[in-house]
Amino acid sequence: MDLKEIQTVKQRFGIIGLSPALNRAIDTAVQVANTDLSVLIQGESGVGKENFPQIIHQYSARKHNKYIAVNCGAIPEGTIDSELFGHEKGAFTSATSDRKGYFEEANGGTIFLDEVGELPLSTQVRLLRVLEAGEFMRVGSSKVQKTDVRVVAATNVNMLQAIADGRFREDLYYRLNAVPIHIPPLRERKEDIPLLFRRFAADFADKYQMPAIKLTPEAENSLINYNWRGNIRQLKNVTEQISVIEQDREISNATLLNYLPQQYENHLPTIFGHVQMHEEKSFATEREILYQVLFDMKKDMAEMKKVIAELMSNRHADTKTQPIHTEPTIYTTPIHKTPEEFNIVHAPTHQPRFVDANTAVEDTEEYVEESLSLTDAERDMIIRALEKYNGNRRRAAEELNISQRTLYRRIKEYGLE
Repeated sequence: MDLKEIQTVKQRFGIIGLSPALNRAIDTAVQVANTDLSVLIQGESGVGKENFPQIIHQYSARKHNKYIAVNCGAIPEGTIDSELFGHEKGAFTSATSDRKGYFEEANGGTIFLDEVGELPLSTQVRLLRVLEAGEFMRVGSSKVQKTDVRVVAATNVNMLQAIADGRFREDLYYRLNAVPIHIPPLRERKEDIPLLFRRFAADFADKYQMPAIKLTPEAENSLINYNWRGNIRQLKNVTEQISVIEQDREISNATLLNYLPQQYENHLPTIFGHVQMHEEKSFATEREILYQVLFDMKKDMAEMKKVIAELMSNRHADTKTQPIHTEPTIYTTPIHKTPEEFNIVHAPTHQPRFVDANTAVEDTEEYVEESLSLTDAERDMIIRALEKYNGNRRRAAEELNISQRTLYRRIKEYGLE
């Protein structure tokens, strides 16, 4: 396709940008549309992957039939087979009647499986059969049904890493990836950032009946060089906030920076500082690190308790006083962490006091070691992540470096719903 034809596609589907990588992705989508090959669209969250299945459908011979988009990550594991393939009456407790699944409804058309990397392994087996033979069975049925569906999938997951971790079937990956389309992140198409900002500013000016905001040159430079982890979705959100809140329609650099969150890296807190974790590290590796930290801390606590016991023993041997009423003092000073991951008892820093028999003193000191359970630590980490993002499970899962499905299971296990 030439640039004029690509521009026509952009206008039709509301795509903004001049990046060569974006143009190449659009060209690939149009070229593959007239085939029945499966397409796997890969890119970070918020880059606009949802536009490309629609391009493929509308430029194909199936454009007059159904187009169904399914967010696989938003459907609970226990019901996703029923949603995709349907079920028979009585197949499970709430199955009060027969129900068609999306593959049956979309027969002759196109089905878009967003976040396909979140599919359970059992569902992946069913999907592979659809792609290989065009066959499926409803849940609770032994009758094989046929479907003629074009499958377009999308994911922000590193699929090769998911295969290596045993979370995604390799044979299914190559079936879905017959034609790969990569959507570049916003930081790799910086020339498009001012264009997108101006478009969003104009849209929100029209929506809220106010003049459009504009940036000073310094602010525009900051906008271009920002790392936009949330990509186009984040840029649109920031533009809307500024449009609604700021009275001055010309946005200075200082004002803009108030709306740009500080860049951060993935870290795992420890008592010695922050250990940087790569995004592709598994949660199991983090657990091993936590185990080692806990064991070291417990060993240190045992040594401190031994020293304190010796001090107390010497005090009783050297001081002759009448029996006095004593009450235990419990120290539960948390070790400094970011935020407090575990509560470990610290020994008091003051020296023992020696007084006469008429003065009440703290004669004994009890040191309580709180639970070092990894399960408790993991539960606390999940609670803090959910609180930090106001219950947003997707962002909490990113903070914890686990999938949304894993976070969902942990929430159920720990009764945090």
